Amino acid sequence: MRRPFVAGNWKMHGSRAANETLLAELERRLKPEWPVEMVVCPPFVYLADAARQLEGGRVGVGAQDVCAEPVGAFTGQVSAAMLVDVGCRYAIVGHSERRRLYHEDDALVARKFAAAQRAGLVPVLCLGETLEEREAGATEAVVARQLDAVLSIHGAESLSKAVLAYEPVWAIGTGRNASPQQAQDVHAFLRRRMAAQDATLAGQVRIVYGGSVKAGNAAELFAMPDVDGGLVGGASLSADEFQQICAAAAART
Repeated sequence: MRRPFVAGNWKMHGSRAANETLLAELERRLKPEWPVEMVVCPPFVYLADAARQLEGGRVGVGAQDVCAEPVGAFTGQVSAAMLVDVGCRYAIVGHSERRRLYHEDDALVARKFAAAQRAGLVPVLCLGETLEEREAGATEAVVARQLDAVLSIHGAESLSKAVLAYEPVWAIGTGRNASPQQAQDVHAFLRRRMAAQDATLAGQVRIVYGGSVKAGNAAELFAMPDVDGGLVGGASLSADEFQQICAAAAART
């Protein structure tokens, strides 16, 4: 059984005071016996604070992005080594907002994936299609292309220390979400795609769903055999919502 994975992407939300309160509440609510890997991803400026507050606890800290370069004249960027230095263990790469708003292509995402792994971070590789692509029947072609950009350069073995996150772009921040069966279909396709290179590895890689995951739909989504948890957006800013989502992931086991 793959260990469930639930990560909260706070996006550009929070303050020192609000974050401290939220994290304290999460530490109180999240059960140490739950067999779930739980992560929060605050904005860059709050990562060190979060890592200090959560040190030694059940919740890990991840970054929302990472630079593809290790060091140099890249104003405004943050390297993987810097993230490790302040206590991060994970980094989201290829989030649809990075791809859409900042024009990150598959090649750049693959480089960020590699940069994260070289520094010892676990990349959370995001894959997903737009509404237009889904309506055109191109979902599998799109996520295959995004996955292959990593596989073709770094090989299937690189996914042994990564998490995949299927996040249909049309369901992010919209209140809409893929049905459990729609999510399962894409997750199963991604697993078959990996199995073509390494069947054993494909059965071990965790694929989580992202796209308006909330307490009300988490259990139904996580009941699908190939949905191993969630990449949670707005609901992760509520201790009660995030706790219920993690509880749903724990019940999956």
